[in-house]
Amino acid sequence: MARTGRHKQRYEDQLRLVSGCIPYRLEQNVEGCYGSSENKLLVLMISTPNRDDLVFPKGGWEDDETIREAACREAFEEAGVKGILGETPIGDWKFQSKSRQKTCSPEGGCRGYMFALKVTEELDSWPEQANYDRKWLTAEEAFKFCRYDWMRDALERFLTTLGEERAIRRKEESKEPPIRPVPDAVEEHQMSSPGCFGKPSSVQHLENSCKCIVLG
Repeated sequence: MARTGRHKQRYEDQLRLVSGCIPYRLEQNVEGCYGSSENKLLVLMISTPNRDDLVFPKGGWEDDETIREAACREAFEEAGVKGILGETPIGDWKFQSKSRQKTCSPEGGCRGYMFALKVTEELDSWPEQANYDRKWLTAEEAFKFCRYDWMRDALERFLTTLGEERAIRRKEESKEPPIRPVPDAVEEHQMSSPGCFGKPSSVQHLENSCKCIVLG
């Protein structure tokens, strides 16, 4: 059941604190060059009641939860997804609540912290299913549906952060494990040890089979 009311809502500098996320997944396809397999990035947006635009799951950060718990809760309540949340926000933005987007009044001001959420589970039913529909989009499509500048900026920051993380991961995965030769000192030590008149059978087998060990 979704939380209601704002009696536990956090505020800072008269701004309502909001936590949310950009849910995403990678779909594998074989449309790359030379038949290579590539991952297609999709992001999840949700519709809002009585409006035509799409948004990312977000909501009030309450005083009995961490900011990451709030982001996960909103993803579950509004979009019906669970997954792996980033350790730190991709950024924070100031904006007006939906009901006051076109006013200059300080009332309704929010500071929103957005995370990246790698979706691992998509539920068939969720608490606010009656109010929100979800839609998977390419990044290019998502930009077109972002109604506000802060959302486009958050999406751009998300893509930059994700690209940097994937580049680091690919670099780490491409590193070859070090190869270290078996030191000859092992044999010399065994030959000079008191009471040793020949190489043990295990050393002879090692010599005949391989001269190196791959660490990994």
